[in-house]
Amino acid sequence: MKAINVGIIGVSGYTGLELVKMLVSHPIFTLTYCANTEGETTLGTLHPSLVGVCDLPVEKVDLDRAASCELIFLALPHKTAMNTAKGLLERGIKVVDLSADYRLSQENYEAFYCEHEDRENLSHAVYSIPELHGESAKNALLIANPGCHVTAALMALAPFLDQIDLTHPIFIDSKTGVSGAGKSPSSGTHYVSVNDNINCYNIIKHRHAVEIEQHASSLCGSDVQVTFVPSLVPMTRGMLACVYATLKTDCDPLGMMETFYENKPFVRVRNTPPHTKMTSGTNFADVYAARHGNALVAMCAIDNLMRGASSQALVNANLMMGLDETFGIPRIAYVP
Repeated sequence: MKAINVGIIGVSGYTGLELVKMLVSHPIFTLTYCANTEGETTLGTLHPSLVGVCDLPVEKVDLDRAASCELIFLALPHKTAMNTAKGLLERGIKVVDLSADYRLSQENYEAFYCEHEDRENLSHAVYSIPELHGESAKNALLIANPGCHVTAALMALAPFLDQIDLTHPIFIDSKTGVSGAGKSPSSGTHYVSVNDNINCYNIIKHRHAVEIEQHASSLCGSDVQVTFVPSLVPMTRGMLACVYATLKTDCDPLGMMETFYENKPFVRVRNTPPHTKMTSGTNFADVYAARHGNALVAMCAIDNLMRGASSQALVNANLMMGLDETFGIPRIAYVP
C-alpha cells in the first residue's frame, strides 16, 4: 500500500510526543512535517527521548508547507486549532483535531469556550469514539477527537443508556493523572501541590460535562444530564471514570458490557474493577460494571494521553484514510 504523508502541528506537548512515538513505526503513515509556533528546533531538542529515534526538524507553522501532507494532526489549544484547521481544509488536507474546537455544537461551545470562528467546518466535523460511533470516521475530512474524561465516561455509560432511569441523577467521578494538565507548569500541578494529595477541580461546571451530556444524549436520543466531578491524583498518566446511575430494568451489567463491546479490539471487559496501570501506554479501555439493587456502578480505565488523546486520534486517522484501525496502535502496557 502506498505511503501516506502526515504531519503534526503542535508537536511540543505530551500529546504531540505520543503521536510521534506511534507514527515512527506506523506501516503506512510517514511523518514528514512537524511544526509549532516558534520553529527553528528539532524533535530531539524538544523531546530528548527521541534522539536517535526521530529527530526531524520542527518548523514554524506554515500551512503551505503542510500541504505536502495528506493528513495533519492538530495538537493545539482551543481557538488556535480552529483557525489552523480552517486553512488546512481549504488546502485539501484532512484534519484530526485533538482540541475542543469541533467537539460541541456552536451553542455549547460558545457557552463554555469562546466565539466559534469556523462555523462552516463545525457543521460537518465528525465526532468519533470508534466503538460508539461506528465507522463515522471513514472518509471524513475533519475529525473532532473526544476529550479524555469524556472518552472514559462515555465508554462506561454507553452500554446502559437504554437501561438507566434518566429521571434520576447520573454522577460521574473521574480521576486523572497530572499529564492531563499539559506540559506547562502551574501552581496546581507543581510537585508540592500534587504529591501525597488528591484534589477535585472545576466540579459540576467543568467543560467536559457538557461534552458528556451532548454526546450521551446523541447516542440515546434522549436528554442526558450528569453531575461531573474530576479529580487530580498524584500519578503521571492514567484515568479512571466511575459512573453511578439508577437502573430501570433487571439486567446483568457485566454481561451487557460484554455484549456491547464484543469484537471491539481495544476494549477489554474485566471481571474485577480495572487498574489504570493495565492500560498505560496503550489504546485499551478496560471496563467493568456491577449493580447493587437498582444502583449501577460502571467503570472505565484508560491512559489519558493515549486513548484519551493521541492513540484514539491515530485510530480515527486510520479509519479516515481507509486503513485497518489497529495499524500502529500500541497494545502492550507500561508495566511495571
